[in-house]
Amino acid sequence: MTRARHHWVLPTSLVVALALSLLPLPQLLQPLRPFWLGLVLAYWVIEDPERVGLGFSFLVGLAGDLVSDGLLGEQALRLVIMAFILQRFRARLRFFPLSQQALAIGGLMLNDRIVTFAIHTVLREPTLPAAFWLAPLAGMLLWPPIFLLLDALRLGSWRRR
Repeated sequence: MTRARHHWVLPTSLVVALALSLLPLPQLLQPLRPFWLGLVLAYWVIEDPERVGLGFSFLVGLAGDLVSDGLLGEQALRLVIMAFILQRFRARLRFFPLSQQALAIGGLMLNDRIVTFAIHTVLREPTLPAAFWLAPLAGMLLWPPIFLLLDALRLGSWRRR
């Protein structure tokens, strides 16, 4: 039995992730901002690898760079690295329970922070605050609801009774 595919979910989820990344937060919560684009793209790399790969990740990262105020190419590099790691371990990760997936995504988000730190260090950008390292925890905690929401939208299970 084949399930109906909802092709609008991928672009809509990426636009929502871009919008969430632009949403203003109080200064106290700013370091806890999860990498929304990375979380949403991680879902798509895991669940639809035929449509979402390294090239797609690069283009989405460039769009994120254009929308944000950061360095052009930074998010593109971060997302390509993330997509590469996810593609490498996709077969195993898909069969993890959601709690273990969340831990793996937390590790992936921590790796993203290390890449960001390395980019900022090489470019001699200002030192990032210590709270900068807390964002992967927020991403890890948000993974289960993001995964379940996108899965329900992609598969159309929200319509079942």
